[in-house]
Amino acid sequence: MMNQSQTDWQQNFIATNLIALGYNAWMGYLKSERGVVVCSTNTATLNVVGETFPAHFVCRRRLAPFLNAWLATPDTVILQQHFMKGHILQAADNYNPKKDLILLLESGQAVNFFYLTDLPISPPECYDQVLTRYSDFRSNQFSKYSPKN
Repeated sequence: MMNQSQTDWQQNFIATNLIALGYNAWMGYLKSERGVVVCSTNTATLNVVGETFPAHFVCRRRLAPFLNAWLATPDTVILQQHFMKGHILQAADNYNPKKDLILLLESGQAVNFFYLTDLPISPPECYDQVLTRYSDFRSNQFSKYSPKN
């Protein structure tokens, strides 16, 4: 079970980066299908706009092999329960990409699963905000995707 400071830190991280996370979720969905956003705080980059974190969208059809490979590495721990992979796959099958997003957040040797619902801004709205203010986000290496005009 996570302690209060871990939970607070993760909630603050999500709140601070929600537009970038939502952008990645919607862009990934538009380019492929349902899936999850994977973000790591292990390889943060410091630049003039602050810290940036790599994030990737893993589509549903590639999610099971991705989880098998990622969780097979000895230094990755995800909530020790054996059923967790199945739960993540089921969430990816059933979430509403227009309103929700699924996040796997890596920090240290731990990976935490977040099924984010009732967001203050939807993934499509996040995507629109980034497109509208792309010059503000351009220096942020948060996503491997770039919007098409």
